[in-house]
Amino acid sequence: MLEIADLTFRYPRNDLRFRFDMTVAAGEIVGLVGPSGSGKSTLFDLIAGFLTPQGGDIRLDGRSILGTAPENRPVSILFQADNLFEHLSAGANVALGLGNRVKADDERVVDALIRMKLEDMVHRRAAQLSGGQKQRVALARTLLRDRPILLLDEPFNGLDAETAGPIRQTVANLVRERGWRTIIVSHQDEDIETLATRLYRIEDGQTLKP
Repeated sequence: MLEIADLTFRYPRNDLRFRFDMTVAAGEIVGLVGPSGSGKSTLFDLIAGFLTPQGGDIRLDGRSILGTAPENRPVSILFQADNLFEHLSAGANVALGLGNRVKADDERVVDALIRMKLEDMVHRRAAQLSGGQKQRVALARTLLRDRPILLLDEPFNGLDAETAGPIRQTVANLVRERGWRTIIVSHQDEDIETLATRLYRIEDGQTLKP
C-alpha cells in the first residue's frame, strides 16, 4: 500500500498551502484530476523526492520513504515531456532505465519496445521519431524500471486512438502483474475511464476523498 498522509507543502512567496491525503493499493491505478495549477505536479514531485514536504509522510507498505534520496526512491515517473536524448537510439534511451551499462539490444530493452509496438525502432535515433513514438519510448523506459510506485503524467500524449488502446491495456496488465501502486494524471477522459479504479480530485491544493 502507498499511503500519503497529511502531506503538506508551500512554495516560497505563495499563499497556497498544499495538503495531500490518499492511498493506492498494490496493483491499483488511481486517477488524479483537477484544474491546471491545483497541485498534481507538486504531488508527483513530492512523492519522487524532488520537493521536500513541510509535514506529513509518504509510506510504502508501512515504511516512510521521505528520508530516501530521489535516485534511490522506489518510484518510476513518466513526465509530461518525453525527456529523451535525441542523439541516442530508441533502444539506448530505453536502456537508461536499467543503468548506463545496459546495451540497446539487451533482451529486456527489446521486449519493452515490443510491448510498445516499436520493435522496428530499436536502432532509430530519437530525433527521427514522431511525437507519439517518442512518448512510447519514454513509457517503455519508465515501465522497465519496475519500481513499486509508478507515476504517469499524460502517459499517452500524442498517441492516436488506434495505438493508445492497446498501449493502455499493456500498462494495465503490467500494473496488475507487478503489483505497482500507480497514479495517473491525464486530461484525456478515456485514459482515466479505462484505467482508473478510483479517483482523487485536487482543488486549491487539497485532495478530495473519492
